[in-house]
Amino acid sequence: MVESAPLALPALPGSCMSPPAHIVIASRESRLALWQAGHIRNRLAELHPGARIEILGISTKGDRILDRPLAEIGGKGLFIKELEAALAEGRAHLAVHSMKDMPMEMPDGFSIAAICARADPRDAFVSNRHASLAALPAKAVVGTSSLRREALLRNRYPHLVIRSLRGNLETRLKKLDDGQYDAIILAAAGLTRLGLAGRIRALISPEESLPAPGQGALGIEILDGADPDIRHWTTPLGDPETTCCVQAERAFSRALGGSCQVPLGGYAVLRGEQLWLRGFVASPDGRDKAEGEILGGPQMAEDLGRQLAERLKARGADAILARLAQAR
Repeated sequence: MVESAPLALPALPGSCMSPPAHIVIASRESRLALWQAGHIRNRLAELHPGARIEILGISTKGDRILDRPLAEIGGKGLFIKELEAALAEGRAHLAVHSMKDMPMEMPDGFSIAAICARADPRDAFVSNRHASLAALPAKAVVGTSSLRREALLRNRYPHLVIRSLRGNLETRLKKLDDGQYDAIILAAAGLTRLGLAGRIRALISPEESLPAPGQGALGIEILDGADPDIRHWTTPLGDPETTCCVQAERAFSRALGGSCQVPLGGYAVLRGEQLWLRGFVASPDGRDKAEGEILGGPQMAEDLGRQLAERLKARGADAILARLAQAR
């Protein structure tokens, strides 16, 4: 639990409706993360035209360790710890994250103040020589950083060779261009945000590759107990539809112990007045898989996530998760 109060940032006078004079946004230093922080900065500047808004770039442990799969070095939390330290120490007011990179259990003392409208949540097939996954020949090498994608690929395309792929977006594309892989799988949203949509050879439907919880959505994290104005600044950036969908996805994942060490997908959309949530858990080799779906009112988003998790446990997810725990 974070016990330290903000130290360096000046307190803002007045009520919770006070316009900000200065906002500092903590961000990872990758080009994509800085784009995301810049997007939030621009949105805040529209809301608060008189404010001075800065981005504090921070190198995280997850960005520095690139020679091992993320599941082996501590998981998604390695991308946010240094940003949370900046919040706790008063060096930043808020931090911007991809929601798919956020741990399912928020650390004590921190909360998500807003979840912004989701971009394309799909996975993207990127290759210089092949048009789609189905077009890849036997023994073609496919790169991915995600156990979720790896399990789905091994399940559907057992003739392919799946290898780990770490690094920022540009590094991954360079490895493809250097011939280390025949194809790589990336999040469509990241490519589009950086003006690289032209590298996408095919978008992979959720039916073939169910997205990760929160994929395509940006979240704004703040320190609990900070100046109440900070939460107020971010409230207009939240998107109600995306928020309830991501809440359902995260509740589903949380109930199954979702992390980088669990091949798991969860994706929700609104269909009329109903929230439709799909999810799966698989073994890393893709041989065992428990999947299902659920419909319900959006106001029950988190309950629906938990209910779907219970259904999957009854369909074999418990056994899959038990084997994963033994293997760690």
